[in-house]
Amino acid sequence: MPRDIPMRFDDEAMPDIDHWVRRRGDRLLFVNGGQDPSVAEPFRPGARDGRVLWVPNANHHVTVGDLPDADRSDAIAMIRRWAGGNNGGRSGNAVAPSEPGRPESAVGCGGAAGTRGRGRVGDREIDRRLVASVRAGDHESVQAALDEGADPDVPDPGTGLPVLCTAVAAFDAEVAEALMDGGADPDRELPDGSTPLQRALDGGSPAVFQSVLGNDPRLRLPERERARLLARARSWYETGAVEELRRRTGARGPVVAGQVTDDAYGWVDQYALGGLVVRAGHGAVLTWLEARLGSLRPVDELIDRAVAVPDEDHVDWWAMSFELTDSHCRETWSATLAHRDHPDPAHRRFVADCLRTRGILEGELPFGERGGEILAAWASRETDGAVLAKVLEAFAGYEHPDPETTGLRHVAHPDPRVRRGSATVLASPEARSPEAGAALLTLLGDPDATVRLEACRACLEDDARLAPASAELVRLAEGPYDDLRRETARLLASSRDRTPAVADALAALLGDGDQLVRLEAAYGLVLRDDPRTGDAIEQVGSLCIDGFEHDHRVHALWDWTYRENRPWPLAPGAETA
Repeated sequence: MPRDIPMRFDDEAMPDIDHWVRRRGDRLLFVNGGQDPSVAEPFRPGARDGRVLWVPNANHHVTVGDLPDADRSDAIAMIRRWAGGNNGGRSGNAVAPSEPGRPESAVGCGGAAGTRGRGRVGDREIDRRLVASVRAGDHESVQAALDEGADPDVPDPGTGLPVLCTAVAAFDAEVAEALMDGGADPDRELPDGSTPLQRALDGGSPAVFQSVLGNDPRLRLPERERARLLARARSWYETGAVEELRRRTGARGPVVAGQVTDDAYGWVDQYALGGLVVRAGHGAVLTWLEARLGSLRPVDELIDRAVAVPDEDHVDWWAMSFELTDSHCRETWSATLAHRDHPDPAHRRFVADCLRTRGILEGELPFGERGGEILAAWASRETDGAVLAKVLEAFAGYEHPDPETTGLRHVAHPDPRVRRGSATVLASPEARSPEAGAALLTLLGDPDATVRLEACRACLEDDARLAPASAELVRLAEGPYDDLRRETARLLASSRDRTPAVADALAALLGDGDQLVRLEAAYGLVLRDDPRTGDAIEQVGSLCIDGFEHDHRVHALWDWTYRENRPWPLAPGAETA
């Protein structure tokens, strides 16, 4: 990349891609070398028709033709099927209530279920390990047991139902995904007449339902079963989770309600009544099912579903946004964009969010439409502050010959969210005029801390504004802004400012109660080769959170301790200062 193009490392990019591969990826085939030094770990596609194959003793430069004979034949068969050949959809398995200590979902109880000829539970140690791993919610151990030959349909002795039912009842999407990837059968009829897939649908967790839906449901399931599933999902959605729970349990007492995170991003309401637990994500469940069965509803109905809970972090909003953003249909896009003039601000905000997502994923709209031009025109007439802020955020993700006009127009807007969006827009490399620079310096002194932080981000790549931006970041780090501390620490750490004031601010952040703030602070001191680096690394504390093993900041700390011939103090259980 030319050095005049500003670049910034995004430590959330690869986890985002990994999440997409696991949750959304479809028809993915990964061919890896068994001795490949170029990767940290392999991708693991989810249950939507994907596979990982290995070429023994090979490096990064491998092809399908390098695979062993049996795997090569399987890979070629998959590719031909995807290209329109015979369906080779996997038949998978199962759903069940949980053991004591894990929530019992609305799937209820059935009777015993058999296995697929691999022996009864208790007959094989590997199957016992699989059951224990499923109960513990340890998806990596589940994957390992399946790789060693455990039966993915082995019954849980606590329920008599296949272990996939245990995962579904516990709302454990990762374990359910691992079992499906190992060959579990979602369509098996259970003693109570249900199937594992029906139980996942009833439970109302979009993440679990996607994990259990399996490959090619439109080809795999008979027409009658497809219609029955659609009717079942629509009934749950239209009736409502609470009313359907009351109907099923006959209970009239109070419902125990709460909000939970259903996957890595979206939240959903969870309700418990009469010994059953259900999540109210049936809008997303219905939409995923319609999309996979080729019967997606009109755009107006989908957007109505999305904004029923007008929160972009809700699972229903996210599901509709994904399906509409991913569409390659001109009519769908036209109908979606038409809602930017809808009288309800929630509809307009939803469209802006779809455009923002499209800009991140694709960089431009389909069919030759220019996202930047559409959003610039929209920003000039939008009157709702929350919608305008989202429009500006989306606009910043598209190319436009004159971003300054749009950014400068809203610098003095009364809504701080809009002023923050103006700072984001004015961070564009095309916004280089003295007027844009002056506006950003003004925003560095904005009364709202979030606006000042965004203005700092916009100024850090400009030599003329680096010093005032760094000074404001130091003030933010010292101020009472706990919710901004992580991003403030990140910007300070990666800043090109190497002055003592910035290093001292980073050192002060080592006393913060948030470990990620301390990690950023130590990382910033490593980059500056500060004499306090050794003590800083010790103050980070042991790293016990999943994902740190591939963290660029941790790698930098490790390299420093290795060069200095010091012991590594961040391993779990290590003594820290």
